[in-house]
Amino acid sequence: MKTRIVPVILTAAITTLTTLFLTGQFQPKLHIGAPQGQGSSLPVNFASFESGRVKGVAPVDFQPAAEAAVKAVVHVKTTRKARTVVAQDPRAQLFGDDFFGDFFGRRQYYIPPQMGSGSGVVISPDGYIVTNNHVIAGADAVTVTFSNRYTTQAKVIGTDPSTDIALLKVEDKNLPFMEFGNSDDVRIGQWVLAVGYPLTLDATVTAGIVSARSRSIGVNRSQAANAIEAFIQTDAAVNPGNSGGPLVNTSGQLIGINSAIASPTGAYAGYSYAIPANIVRKVANDLMEYGSVQRAYLGIEYIDRQHLSPEQLDALGIDRHDAVYVARVMPGGGAEKAGLKKGDFITKVNGVTVTTEPELLEQIARYKPGDHISISYIRDGKEATTTVELKNLEGTTSVVNKNTGSRMLGASFRPLTADEKVKYGTRNGIMVTDPGDGILAARTNIRKGFVITEINERRISSLEELQQALAHRGQLQIAGFYPGQKGRYYYGLSGLHEVEQEQ
Repeated sequence: MKTRIVPVILTAAITTLTTLFLTGQFQPKLHIGAPQGQGSSLPVNFASFESGRVKGVAPVDFQPAAEAAVKAVVHVKTTRKARTVVAQDPRAQLFGDDFFGDFFGRRQYYIPPQMGSGSGVVISPDGYIVTNNHVIAGADAVTVTFSNRYTTQAKVIGTDPSTDIALLKVEDKNLPFMEFGNSDDVRIGQWVLAVGYPLTLDATVTAGIVSARSRSIGVNRSQAANAIEAFIQTDAAVNPGNSGGPLVNTSGQLIGINSAIASPTGAYAGYSYAIPANIVRKVANDLMEYGSVQRAYLGIEYIDRQHLSPEQLDALGIDRHDAVYVARVMPGGGAEKAGLKKGDFITKVNGVTVTTEPELLEQIARYKPGDHISISYIRDGKEATTTVELKNLEGTTSVVNKNTGSRMLGASFRPLTADEKVKYGTRNGIMVTDPGDGILAARTNIRKGFVITEINERRISSLEELQQALAHRGQLQIAGFYPGQKGRYYYGLSGLHEVEQEQ
């Protein structure tokens, strides 16, 4: 029996030794018998970047920025009182007064009280709060609630529909506030936080990355004729109620105000849009100092290339995609006096490269009428630089103050006071204090005291909004009323472009 077992054992031993030898010869880097994961020299590397190799970094800690941001973010709540709306007979537009309504009686509709909400961010310890214009538009009362549940009334200091910014003020002092960051430093791929009160929830923080810059999505055009859009696009979750809340970098600085979402359903679907902090800061400072935004214009018209096909661009002779094409130079504007011409391609504003129309708008929106800026442009293949003095819509560099009158179209206007709004039963309006001797007087029979409430069915609440409406340069329908008289009046006004050329 033993003589049979010995050959078997010897054969097994020889086979094992042979296998180990051959394995060592053909797989020299594999350490047989070593525990898995130990002593292995397989080609496994750390996820880092060094000399062309990816390198691991420490995970981002959002906690300090989130805690600081939540304390400076408020829940903005608005209320609108119940009101009765009197229907206007369309024939009143033909007769200048609602004759049929006066004779047969007007139809009235009851609109119940309404409530709305959004978010806001405290930008100074003495109570200034930034939010969106669309959050507080049409509100009769605004309240803000802090993260500690403290609630107080807020006063609307001013609004800017063009950028969708509104400035509120509370009387409290020594408030936690958020510092402005430089939105020019925002880079695609960087981490950001969105803070606000979505869906009527308590303060909520979400995180994402910047996915694009200088986006124009057309949302502000429903509020203003001269909409300014250069949004920071992110994938941080933003829902209804987040509007007016801050977009925050990992240092806890305010780099944008969340304003819109791209969604087929109305809820978050992957992309959100924030107004750059540099624009927000300029608008807020203007509203603090003047009560209205001192908007500067370059004095050109451009073509929105994103809506044109390559064939259309070729037909127009637009052969560059890294600059802004000048489609028209406005007569008497700063661009004309600086020597810019139709067909030029603007490449830089004060040394900052601009390749798209939203980027150009973003740069110009930071300046005031009277500021001098350098414009670099390409003409006939050669680059040149000129200095442009920016002007307002009136073609001047004067300050437009909401508490004083302003002249446009040869006429003088002023906003209604709070007492006048109550007395006349209106929430908005601009009064004509003097029709003057310009186009308004020449082409309409508007009389002194007329209150303009709408132009082209868009509500007019401030001199800034009046400026924006008049910049339309097309057919205008001016609607309003005369205090103490029944009915609404409608006036048509056209030919603004012709008058501009005559001047």
